[in-house]
Amino acid sequence: MSSQVRPRRRRIGLRERMRMMPRWGQILLLVALALFCYALPLLNPPFISPPGTDFSGVLFTVAVYALIALGLNIVVGYAGLLDLGYVGFYAIGAYTVGILTSEHATWTWLASLPAAIVITMLSGVLLGWPTLRVRGDYLAIVTLGFGEIVRLNLINQEWLGGAPGISGIARPPSIPLFELPHLDWSTGVPLVDLDNTSTFLVFGVLDITPYYWLALTFVILIMLADRRVKNSRVGRAWEATREDEDAAELMGVPTFRFKLLAFALGAFVGGIAGALFAGRQGFINPETFTLLLSILFISAVVVGGQGNRWGVLLGAIVVAYLPERFRGFEQWRVLVFGIALVVLATYRPQGLLPPRRTVRAQKMEEEIEALETSDVAVAGEGPDTGDGPDADGAPPEEKGAGRG
Repeated sequence: MSSQVRPRRRRIGLRERMRMMPRWGQILLLVALALFCYALPLLNPPFISPPGTDFSGVLFTVAVYALIALGLNIVVGYAGLLDLGYVGFYAIGAYTVGILTSEHATWTWLASLPAAIVITMLSGVLLGWPTLRVRGDYLAIVTLGFGEIVRLNLINQEWLGGAPGISGIARPPSIPLFELPHLDWSTGVPLVDLDNTSTFLVFGVLDITPYYWLALTFVILIMLADRRVKNSRVGRAWEATREDEDAAELMGVPTFRFKLLAFALGAFVGGIAGALFAGRQGFINPETFTLLLSILFISAVVVGGQGNRWGVLLGAIVVAYLPERFRGFEQWRVLVFGIALVVLATYRPQGLLPPRRTVRAQKMEEEIEALETSDVAVAGEGPDTGDGPDADGAPPEEKGAGRG
């Protein structure tokens, strides 16, 4: 008699709970989350703020990494193209702003931003046109070389500032509106500190909070555009190309054109991130855009969950925030950060927040494995076929011979 298999009670995850909420509830929740992110540098919670570090500066770095992760996710997560030279687009965007506002012209930061975006997109097209004919590891090697070529050219070309770099870069235009006080947690109780304020839309040298607000605004805008593109025909073409490029070609999808579009859009976002970085720093040099940054960028996408916009945001927070949080460990903080990445890669190889297709595939594999296991168990408990020994232990052939 086969034992009945009790169906497991299906757990409802956070993502499914969000989808079960009404539309207005989802919008209110996202607006509340955005307002909380804007208020973070003013709240300055002690359990989040790294000790001995400007919390606004850390948040600006996290926002820039999040912006870069969103752009790289278009290339790696949506189109399935391994790009190890994304730092090249980041550098091109920053140097375009530096050249147009300080080195060879006196443009404003706002006027140089569209030029940085256009030039970075053109560089993405110029890189992708000859290199997207190759796939896999060869594409990774080519893009890795692109990042190093950009850095070496910045060092050797005097009209690009050479090794010393470019200083005196223009900052975003300031429009002073009102002041917002910060909270002081030194007594253990949050108190409003009227001596420590941030002026809204004033981009100076000491207060980094307005830069964080600007970068966070770009992150929200890119996320909205990313959602529209992902759910469009372009997003479906990217998914088909990522899963099986040859099959997509046979079905009539112009894969080369859509891969080139992914490179261009990824470069677009990288150019914005570079322009924000240059406007905040006021000084850039080639050693800022090393290969290590490319590795960190790709780590943010892989750790967070490539193909999921919320996952890559979480990965950017992990990659940019954890080293600052572990700054108190001095020489050990890099080791702790590396151990954390190894643990994540071991126990969550699909990422912290994998896309829905990955979760569905994993659940399907588990269900198929459970069905195969139950079939084997039922087969082992099946009825006797009559080929075995009889009740008295004699095989059926011997009993037949005795009767004859």
